Amino acid sequence: MANLASVLKDEIKRLARREITASTGARNKQIAQQRRDIAELKRQLADMKRRVNFLEIQEKKRVTAGPAPEKGQNARFSAKWLIKHREKLGLSAADYGALVGVTGQTIYSWEQGKSKPRESQLAGIADVRGLGKREAQRRLEML
Repeated sequence: MANLASVLKDEIKRLARREITASTGARNKQIAQQRRDIAELKRQLADMKRRVNFLEIQEKKRVTAGPAPEKGQNARFSAKWLIKHREKLGLSAADYGALVGVTGQTIYSWEQGKSKPRESQLAGIADVRGLGKREAQRRLEML
């Protein structure tokens, strides 16, 4: 009788293992697929980060390269225009000066009519002339 009980017990164990394997097999396949998907997403994320870093570097180089010297040759200067443009952009004299490539005190003296920009500085003003608020803020963040 003991032999029959052990055979029955072994058979029940075998059938139980078989059922567990069958019920968890599909789940294990899903888990494996999800792990592959996660790995692919991580690769895509790393690629995107690499591209964004490259573009940020390129944009920073473009912004900090400064204006082309020929822009300032035909540029005119008006203190009133400078005041209006700075106010339109909502920038302090120091921030506006950072965009042009001079100090805030220099911007202030230009606005007061105490001095006028040099030809090389006119190129910086000409470069800033067409900027809107968003582009000016973006450039300031890059500096």
